Amino acid sequence: MFGFGIGELLVILVIVLIVFGAGRLPELGEGLGKGIRNFRKAASEPDSIDVTPPKHEPATGSPADSPHAPSGERSTPES
Repeated sequence: MFGFGIGELLVILVIVLIVFGAGRLPELGEGLGKGIRNFRKAASEPDSIDVTPPKHEPATGSPADSPHAPSGERSTPES
């Protein structure tokens, strides 16, 4: 696939073993496996978040019918 033979792979394995140590190799393999699995899962699943803007319906009624519309009268506290 990439032109790696057995010799090249052994050299890479020895370098990784020297850099990370024998005790960390299982942790690295587990993390790499989880990362590849999550990537495949995310690539195969459809997007769960819909980012399309909602379509606005035309307003039915006048602005005065709105509960938040300013009214001509001011409410004053009764004393």
